[in-house]
Amino acid sequence: MRYISTRGQAPALNFEAVTLAGLASDGGLYVPESWPQIGADEIAAMATQPYVDVAVTVMRPFVAGALDDEALRDLCAKAYGSFASDAVTPLVQLDPQHWLLELFHGPTLAFKDVALQLLGLLFERFLSNRDTHLTVVGATSGDTGSAAIEALAGKAKVDVFMLHPAGRVSEVQRRQMTTVLADNIHNIAIEGSFDDAQAMVKALFADQAFAGRYAVSAVNSINWARLMAQIVYYFYAASRLGAPWRSVAFAVPTGNFGDVFAGYAASKMGLPVDRLVVATNTNDILHRALSAGDYSVGSVTPTDAPSMDIQVSSNFERLLFDLHGRDGVALAKAMQGFEADKTLTLSQSMRGDAASLFVSKAIDAKTMAAGMKWAAKRADEIIDPHTAIGLMAGYQLIEKGGAPCVTLATAHPAKFPDAVEAATGIRPTLPARLADLFDKEERYVTLPATLRDVSNYIAQRATPKP
Repeated sequence: MRYISTRGQAPALNFEAVTLAGLASDGGLYVPESWPQIGADEIAAMATQPYVDVAVTVMRPFVAGALDDEALRDLCAKAYGSFASDAVTPLVQLDPQHWLLELFHGPTLAFKDVALQLLGLLFERFLSNRDTHLTVVGATSGDTGSAAIEALAGKAKVDVFMLHPAGRVSEVQRRQMTTVLADNIHNIAIEGSFDDAQAMVKALFADQAFAGRYAVSAVNSINWARLMAQIVYYFYAASRLGAPWRSVAFAVPTGNFGDVFAGYAASKMGLPVDRLVVATNTNDILHRALSAGDYSVGSVTPTDAPSMDIQVSSNFERLLFDLHGRDGVALAKAMQGFEADKTLTLSQSMRGDAASLFVSKAIDAKTMAAGMKWAAKRADEIIDPHTAIGLMAGYQLIEKGGAPCVTLATAHPAKFPDAVEAATGIRPTLPARLADLFDKEERYVTLPATLRDVSNYIAQRATPKP
């Protein structure tokens, strides 16, 4: 399998190289040169297979040439062996049509664990025979940081510099990052938004002097290996609800478009996906883009769903690449204009192509709270604010009596106890394995949201190339 950049100028890479690189050298994101296909018989067989077996079937074509089946199976077994549920991502039924796919049974209680536990092991394996020390630079709106840190803490040949917006993540999210005191972990709170942090990460990758001195890599969903691992649970869930003999809809709370793009990838691989519901909060750039063609940046509004408080959705570029007919030159021009003017218009034909699979909805704070309250009272399920946004969008957009609809439950409710308690009257508690989180020492630095301050901090602590 070869991977190409969405902007058409970076060299094609194999799976190992694309995993270690993260972002393409031309500023684009890597995507498979073509979408592999999984046949109906293989999908049907998944209905009774354990998660690791499904993962091997789905990811096999993407890792071809870098990992054989035995190595891939060993890595998956290790990555998911610590999850609190034997199912890894269990399905929970809410009513005859609607389901939750619980993605929060990993060590940091968020869906990012499904991908990052595997990515950490991939880094370790690919670096073991190289004279390379990775400098991992990431930005997080809350959950990516803790999952990446959990996966990479103490790993040889890896230094992690994780940026988060100061005061704009929940206290649980912050502490899950800042209480990890491993020598290779560096937490940076920036005085700005997640979009500021994400822009600085991209700028560091694009800085030839910086990239020339350090072996820079990414753990954000700009790294293809992240998205590859997330494709698996779409197949896992749909096969248990009747695929390939009936289609399944998915409602996905999203800010950076990575999780829902994994569903798009599953559809391109042959999974019968009825609809992908793109559920946003009041930071609704994705809803505006898909419904009206208006992909323009506004100001970030802080909400009780902080992981979705995003205006620039990095992974949307991967969909735009396909909507541009996989023309990297055309997309590079469009993205350069977007980066300069903070606006991009989707043509009517592009919106029409996207509408064959995607629908979208922006959910306000009142409706989000109503979703948490409904789940608690009517389905006896306590859900977090992000999941409530997906749930309410799914109920509003998926035709009653139609395809089964699976809402991706992206985080454990105890990560957002104040918002959950305000909506339901119930204060969720952390699992026993995290019960001492608030007793642990924290370590992080607060920096201005400037590229110079952040790059200088990293340069003083990172390991240069040999």
